[in-house]
Amino acid sequence: MSTSSPEAVKKLLENMQTDLRSLSMECKKKFPPVKEAAESGIVKIKTIAARNSDILATLKENSSEVVQPFLMGCGTKEPKITQLCLAAIQRLMSHEVVSEAAAGNIINMLWQLMENGLEELKLLQTVLVLLTTNTVVHDQVLSKAIVLCFRLHFTKDNITNNTAAATVRQVVTVVFERMVAEDERFKGQNIVEQPPPVQGNTNRRSVSTLRPSAKDAYMLFQVRPPGGDSPPYLSLYPIFTLSPIRRGGVARERNEGRVSVVIKHFYSLLVTECEIFLSLLVKFLDGEKPQWLRAVAVESVHRLCVQPHLLRSFCLSYDMKQHSTKVFRDIVNALGSFIQSLFIVLNTGNPASTQEGTGECGLQGQGGSLTTQAAFEYRGTWIPLMTVSVQGSAKATYLEMLDKVEPPSIPEGYAMSVAFSALLDLVRGITSMIERELAKEEEEAAVRAHLVWEEMVSACWCGLLAALSLLLDASTDETATESILKAELTVAALCGRLGLVTPRDAFITAICKASLPPHYALTVLSSNTANLNNKAYSIQGQSVQIISSSSESHQQVVAVGQPLSVQPQGTVVLTAKNIQCMRTLLNLSHCHGAVLGTSWQLVLATLQHLVWILGLKPGVGGALKPGRAVEGPSTVLTTAVMTDLPVISNILSRLFESSQYLDDVSLHHLINALCSLSLEAVEMAYGTNKEPSLFAVAKLLETGLVNMDRIEILWRPLTGHLLEVCQHPNARMREWGAEAVTALIKAGLAYKHNPPLAQNQATPCPLSFSLSLLQLLLLNPLKELSNVLHADIRQKQLESVLQILQSQGDSLGPGWPLVLGVIGAIRNDQGESLIRTAFQCLQLVVTDFLPTMPCACLQIVVDVAGSFGLQNQELNISLTSIGLLWNISDYFFQRGEAITQELEREEAALQKQAQEKGEPLNRPFHPAPPFDCLWLCLYAKLGQLCVDPRPAVRKSAGQTMFSTIAAHGTLLQQSTWHIVVWKVLFHLLDCVRKSSTTADKEKIESGGGNILIHHSRDTAEKQWAETWVLTLAGVARIFNTRRYLLQQLGDFFKAWEVLLDHIQSAALSKNSEVSLAALKSFQEVLQITTPVKDSAMPTDALAAMGVPPVLIDPLSAPGPGRPLLRSDSMLERLTSYNGAQFQAPPPGEESALEDAALWWSAWNTWYRTGTDSTRPPSGRTGTDRPSFVPSQPFLTALVQIFPALYQHIKTGFSMEDLRKLGVILHGAVSIPISSDASPFILPSYTEAVLTSLQEAVLTALDVLQKAICVGPENLQVMYPAIFEQLLLFVEFSCKPPQYGKMETKHVANAKYNQAEWVALNYVPFAERSLEVVVDLYHKTACHKAVINEKVLQNIIKTLRMPLGLKYGCPSESTWKLAVSSLLKVLSTGLPVARQHASSGKFDTMWPELANAFEDFLFTKSTPPDNVSIQEFQKNEAIDVEVVQLISTEILPFAIFIPKDFVGQIMAMLNKGSIHSQSSSFTEAEVDVRMREEFSKVCFETLLQFSFSNKVSTPQEGYISRMALSVLLKRSQDVLRRYVDDERLSGRCPLPRQQVTEIIFVLKAISTLMDSLKKTQPENVDGTTWAQVIALYPTLVECITCSSSEVSSALKEAMGPFKDFMQPPVSRVQNGES
Repeated sequence: MSTSSPEAVKKLLENMQTDLRSLSMECKKKFPPVKEAAESGIVKIKTIAARNSDILATLKENSSEVVQPFLMGCGTKEPKITQLCLAAIQRLMSHEVVSEAAAGNIINMLWQLMENGLEELKLLQTVLVLLTTNTVVHDQVLSKAIVLCFRLHFTKDNITNNTAAATVRQVVTVVFERMVAEDERFKGQNIVEQPPPVQGNTNRRSVSTLRPSAKDAYMLFQVRPPGGDSPPYLSLYPIFTLSPIRRGGVARERNEGRVSVVIKHFYSLLVTECEIFLSLLVKFLDGEKPQWLRAVAVESVHRLCVQPHLLRSFCLSYDMKQHSTKVFRDIVNALGSFIQSLFIVLNTGNPASTQEGTGECGLQGQGGSLTTQAAFEYRGTWIPLMTVSVQGSAKATYLEMLDKVEPPSIPEGYAMSVAFSALLDLVRGITSMIERELAKEEEEAAVRAHLVWEEMVSACWCGLLAALSLLLDASTDETATESILKAELTVAALCGRLGLVTPRDAFITAICKASLPPHYALTVLSSNTANLNNKAYSIQGQSVQIISSSSESHQQVVAVGQPLSVQPQGTVVLTAKNIQCMRTLLNLSHCHGAVLGTSWQLVLATLQHLVWILGLKPGVGGALKPGRAVEGPSTVLTTAVMTDLPVISNILSRLFESSQYLDDVSLHHLINALCSLSLEAVEMAYGTNKEPSLFAVAKLLETGLVNMDRIEILWRPLTGHLLEVCQHPNARMREWGAEAVTALIKAGLAYKHNPPLAQNQATPCPLSFSLSLLQLLLLNPLKELSNVLHADIRQKQLESVLQILQSQGDSLGPGWPLVLGVIGAIRNDQGESLIRTAFQCLQLVVTDFLPTMPCACLQIVVDVAGSFGLQNQELNISLTSIGLLWNISDYFFQRGEAITQELEREEAALQKQAQEKGEPLNRPFHPAPPFDCLWLCLYAKLGQLCVDPRPAVRKSAGQTMFSTIAAHGTLLQQSTWHIVVWKVLFHLLDCVRKSSTTADKEKIESGGGNILIHHSRDTAEKQWAETWVLTLAGVARIFNTRRYLLQQLGDFFKAWEVLLDHIQSAALSKNSEVSLAALKSFQEVLQITTPVKDSAMPTDALAAMGVPPVLIDPLSAPGPGRPLLRSDSMLERLTSYNGAQFQAPPPGEESALEDAALWWSAWNTWYRTGTDSTRPPSGRTGTDRPSFVPSQPFLTALVQIFPALYQHIKTGFSMEDLRKLGVILHGAVSIPISSDASPFILPSYTEAVLTSLQEAVLTALDVLQKAICVGPENLQVMYPAIFEQLLLFVEFSCKPPQYGKMETKHVANAKYNQAEWVALNYVPFAERSLEVVVDLYHKTACHKAVINEKVLQNIIKTLRMPLGLKYGCPSESTWKLAVSSLLKVLSTGLPVARQHASSGKFDTMWPELANAFEDFLFTKSTPPDNVSIQEFQKNEAIDVEVVQLISTEILPFAIFIPKDFVGQIMAMLNKGSIHSQSSSFTEAEVDVRMREEFSKVCFETLLQFSFSNKVSTPQEGYISRMALSVLLKRSQDVLRRYVDDERLSGRCPLPRQQVTEIIFVLKAISTLMDSLKKTQPENVDGTTWAQVIALYPTLVECITCSSSEVSSALKEAMGPFKDFMQPPVSRVQNGES
């Protein structure tokens, strides 16, 4: 139903009257004026209704009066009344019956209500109804209505706020819709009559020409709406509600951001306005403005940021104009400042204090505060990050909410998210625009464009950097971080391309700082940041402080490591973000390396620190590999970063590989940056043993390797720096310096240069000259490394030499001396491994490259090999190097002719040069031929090695030297041999003798390491002894094998004498090994035999040249692992080589004479040696150990020399010489041995074995004896002397010789662990000597000299000693042998003695013989206790044998024998017939042990000669009778004493001895009875019988004895008396009855 229909009007009138009545009722009591007005109002309405047809029009005209009661009702401020009135007013408005004046009054009344805070929602409703239903409100009234809404929008009631906001939106829309409607209404009318429309801002002062609605809309567009007290919000209002100003536009465009639309579409029209807008916009971002305001402002800024071309226009229009606002700069800076302020303002607590921060490194990121939501976090402020728009577009969420009365609540982080997107879009837009334009830039426009770009970048970089750095620092989301880093990278690269150094460095610094842990001390970055801080930027002239980066990290920690710094700072942590930044840095340097220039320094420094913290270590070729955990004990990496490391390391390598695409200038920038970085690392590594950073060195290497094609331009700075690094005291640093240098040298030599290095360097042309220069340039740093004192560097150097030799050895022409110099530059203070490596190089050279190098270098090779022999670090190398010298000598031997030719050519050239300079040719061993000089150098080196302090080296060198001389000496010329003998061999002997005699006698505990030294080598003296031995033997061998060659030299006899002198001094050395070996050498030189001319010899060719046949035999000590002579080539070489053709000496007198002189010289040497060595020590007795006692082997060898020597001198050998020989032999045998050696030399005491020495002594005498035997008569006078010598030796069996006054112990008593001297077991020797004596006497008994010199007497005299000692002899065998020998000698000698009885030559022999018998048969020594019965019986049988000899060989021939002697013999037999026994037998053995058999034989012999029928002399009968009488009387006495003692003893048994004695006597009696029975009765005289019978009573008395043994003996004794039991016969004797 229409409001103007009659029904509606009628209804309106009714309602109004009702309302007025209600009002009247309400105000009746309290407000009478209102009541009256209401009542008059009712009257007025009725009047109007009655009088007018067009009621509505009339109502409108009178509306002021009609409305008045209601206005007064509102003025009461009573809620009920007010509500009633407002409802009535709204009803009037909805029927459009309000005039302009009434509307003004209503608005004023509403204003009052608003100010009193009454019915706010109703008010808003009323305003909205008024403005939407009527068009009567214009100008000031409209303004007041809008302001009223705004005022209500700021109340504290939410509902009111929201309603007010909605109302404002509707009202503003209505204003513009009315304008549109007004335009539509006037469209068809005559334009001329209408005021002209406003076109843009062409005529700003013609507002009065506008129609009312248009004027309202225009006024709304002004900065402040007309009207006095407009609220602050209204000032922004027009700006955000401008969209419908486009005449063709409608409300649908409301959703677009108004400012951006204005600026986008009308920028060219509104340059000044835009400047104001933009400046305002910047102000709204200010921190003092409300949050919602700033959020909306930042949305607007975002709108601008997505339009790079617009921004470019700003820059052109404002920033590049003088006296203009720097709008573009301000926008960017404001955005930055806005972001910065968000972190500070939002922070709880005092913002300033928070800003200062604690500076501690927080690790909360590892704990619970780690959230999954993307956010920014800075010093405790946490701002979430939302997705606000798609990249490159701006979505204005809060611009749409401006109609709300209350400011909308902005979600946390919204403003930040928008600002963040704005920043990114700004960077992306600008850079992509500039990049595009750069790509297609035109020549002319270039400069202009460049200016804009540079201005844009210069204007925005500070703000961008501040904001991006802060965001990067605060970002906790990987994607956000990635975007920020990408933005920074893009700007940095762009600055680089535009040549803007400061901003480029600033952005790179920011990325670098972000890559490192917070507060990381890095000088390069710190200085750069300081510069930036000075550049604190400004916004609209106000300076803004850049806030420093946060010290807290809420990031996930992925690595913990050591910082790279001089002072240890504990550990630092790397977060995932740091790693992300690092990757960006790598990306930047990889893709934009060409524009980095000096920033390489920053980038590389940072990468170095990161690589360090992550524990990446350089590997082969400089590539970085994840190090082992061991190397960085405090490095902890998570699995996340572990998987990343190989990728990072890969990118790093690719980064430096890409340096090959840089131009020379950029490459130099890179190299310089690396060098200065390396210098810093070097400085830092001083004075600390901490692991240094090797990043720079490794990357220098990598860069060098990929730029080999232009190596000469960077070789010197590169290697110069690396060589400095090699000098560094820090081992790891040095190691890598060396690694880099050597790797570059190897790569340089191996690189396929164009033309190749190896290209025929023999042909001298400019090209090959430059190539050899390049080779020398490349090798020079290798040589320089030799000056470095550090062993590890030299090790590296040598390893690379080895590799160079293995790979490029064949192409080293001019480089050989350099390489050999490097190999040979070894010193003893360098370690083993170093020398080992150098030596491997040398081995390679000797085995593979001798033929390829110039012959002039051969001498260097010999010197180098020699120096390896002389080094004292590694023994095996010294030994092997001697082997190499052998190999080199072999090479000389094989390639002799070629080497000779080349050396002679070179010699000629050098000679010529020397002559030109007027100087003599300076060459060692000049004027020997050059090839011989090479040999002499070799011998000289070996000679030096032969006197090395180490025994093994001396030994090896000696063997090699003598083998070399033996094998290849034939190549030397005769004059050279003279040098070899005197300058090499004898010089060596002198040195060795001197060193040996002065060597230290201190014991050496061990041979280094765990090697135990044998006691024979445990002093320096003993070790030198071995060398002396070897040297002497070697020289002797050369003299032996090269005698004919040496005899040609003219001074051979002198050399022979010198050699013998050396042999003698060695033989007299106090060292047994030397002395023994000297004798062996003596033997060797004495084995030279004068050759017999033999035409059938197979070696005629050699013999003709005077080469002795011994040469063809292989020598006894060939060199290491090869035969000395090659039979195929030897003969040819000897015959072809002119130096070898020496003539053999003509056989004849001169030769024989010279030979004799040589032999007698040798005899004198032997005699002097023997005399000095066997002379006993003089001086004190006692325990003083003599200074030296020669050893048995030495003495043996000495004596063994004699037979051979004797063969050559026997013709002149005199008695005097024999005497000299005897002294030496006796002395030699007398020498004792040390107890510690005795177990090895002495046989065990029980074995009857001769020592070698004793054998040798006897052999010497045997040789002499045989020579005398077959020799002329005059030699036989020497027999007695030989007997004398042998008999001296026989005496040793009982009386060992004394060696001076030394105390010796018997071998059986010696303690082997004490230093004592032990006398040898001389028994076997004495016994063998005795056998020789017997044997020799058997042969020579009839010789005149033997008879005259009383040899037999001497033999008996000598034998008397062992015979007398008998059981007392040291050995039982001795006296037995002595007896048997005596018997043998007597069987031979007695007939001779009887034969010569008249001559008186044997007179003195008989008493000696009698004494010998006496001493033996009645020895004072007792048999040992442990002699068995069988042994005793055997010994008794020997005694019996002697008695039998007397009975067969002596007594029968009594007429030829002196009577005294026969008397002595009879007395002996008499003595023997009485039992003599030892007191030590057991009773059971007594009967056996009484030598019954012997007594029997003695008795029998006595009786045989006593009672024989043929008593030739009364003397003999007297002897036998006297003997019997003595025997019988003694028996009687013993029996009597026994009987008495038995009686006295009672029950006690008698002493053992007495019982034994009585038993013995009883046995003797029974024996005597038997003998008397056997003999002829007439041979026994009466007295004897009387004495025998007189025994009987005494025997009877013994019957009572208690001993059973005595009883049984008594039975045997009494038995024979039965023969005397006869009847008595009367006989007359001597005339008495």
